[in-house]
Amino acid sequence: MSLLKDLNTLLEPIGIPIETGVFSKKPPDEYIVITPMSDRLDFFADNQAHSVIEEARLSLFIKKNYQPLKKQLTKILLKADITITDRQYIGFEDDTKYHHYAIDILKEYEMEEY
Repeated sequence: MSLLKDLNTLLEPIGIPIETGVFSKKPPDEYIVITPMSDRLDFFADNQAHSVIEEARLSLFIKKNYQPLKKQLTKILLKADITITDRQYIGFEDDTKYHHYAIDILKEYEMEEY
């Protein structure tokens, strides 16, 4: 399993276009960009990696009120046992007319799952 795969599976049912890194097509009125942030091994006393911790940022771009979608995404993520480490309003982009809202997340995977 991987965080990117899990996120795409979890978020596909809400019907908003999702891409990784950058949105490459003509952007619709709302879309999500997933940016991988870190992928690290977690070690214990035996110096063996027992888990993988993956972090990513979900950047929500929307031309209308972002609050309902922010709440929906938060519920989906928490229900899937994904840890939300930060949520913040990045700002309104005057040139594109999008609100930009970011949700930073992490998920730990056991090495057997990875």
